[in-house]
Amino acid sequence: MRQLLAYFENPVLKHVLFWVMVYLYFVLSVNNISSFGGYRFLFESYGVIVVVQMITAYVCIYWLIPKFLNQKKTGLFIWWMFVLLAVLFAVYQAVKTYYFDVEYFDTYNEVQRQYAVESYGKRLTYFSVFLSKIILYLTPTALLLMARFYKNQKKFLQLNEQKKIAELTALRNQLNPHFLFNTLNNLYSLALDKSDKTPEVIERLSDILDYILYRCKDDYVPVQKEIELIENYLSLEKVRYGERVSVQFAHAIPIEVNIAPLLLLTFVENAFKHGVVQELGSAEINISLTMDTKNVLFSVSNSKPSTAIEKTMEKGEPLGLKNVIQQLDLLYPNAYELTHDDQKSSYTVVLKLEQK
Repeated sequence: MRQLLAYFENPVLKHVLFWVMVYLYFVLSVNNISSFGGYRFLFESYGVIVVVQMITAYVCIYWLIPKFLNQKKTGLFIWWMFVLLAVLFAVYQAVKTYYFDVEYFDTYNEVQRQYAVESYGKRLTYFSVFLSKIILYLTPTALLLMARFYKNQKKFLQLNEQKKIAELTALRNQLNPHFLFNTLNNLYSLALDKSDKTPEVIERLSDILDYILYRCKDDYVPVQKEIELIENYLSLEKVRYGERVSVQFAHAIPIEVNIAPLLLLTFVENAFKHGVVQELGSAEINISLTMDTKNVLFSVSNSKPSTAIEKTMEKGEPLGLKNVIQQLDLLYPNAYELTHDDQKSSYTVVLKLEQK
């Protein structure tokens, strides 16, 4: 079956089938065969029309549009399209005058005979006939252009999706090492101190790695998985900083809600990096994850040590935060709000995501 479908994907065969269908439409839509005086006249007359339609379509699609219309030369396109249609109309009238009207004159009715005896030159002056033939000639061209437009749009969407996946993969490949580097530094510090909490940290780190490497490959994951990831990360940081930091993580959100993976953790990381690392006294971090009627609401607030403000600002926007904004643009286009409140003693980030 697949081989058969692949066979019908051949572009040449598609075009052949298209013109066969156009020809059959003309032939099978005739209700009164007597007006043609027989099947031979019917087949030949519509055969000529389809040939003219084919010439119109391929000259227009493969020469006039690429050479003029795509090059913004609209005036030249219209002129040469008119010339093409006029020439084909003249050729069709010549075939009708010198072949059909001679070969099948005896089968014509009275009205057809009156027209058949008119000269070839006079027939070329009938604008109404020319206009009706133009519409007839251009109809298959319009169908082919619509089919091409649909195909190009489909291809464009596929390329955009592939680009989006590639960009997300690259961003996550940057984000994961950034996160792992920070976490391994924590573990290294504990190992140097020969802390009894080292096994617990290794277990937490194992859960985090398992999630990052194997369980967050999709664009969206259950929000509960992200909550577990944040809780594991908080456990690691609490072991490292002990009583130096007070962390509150409040979450009340339906378990069936989905969210893009590894987005929220970046804001938590930045809260520790800029609110705890350089704090000589005690620091505070407050995290909230809730939901209104249709939006996921996430906020992270951290105290800000006054001695570290200038150093933090000089470093610019952290790599992890840049990545998460790029991911938001890809996964939540026009569907998120990211605001921040930078006070003298605190820094708060609020993220609102439309539920997918």
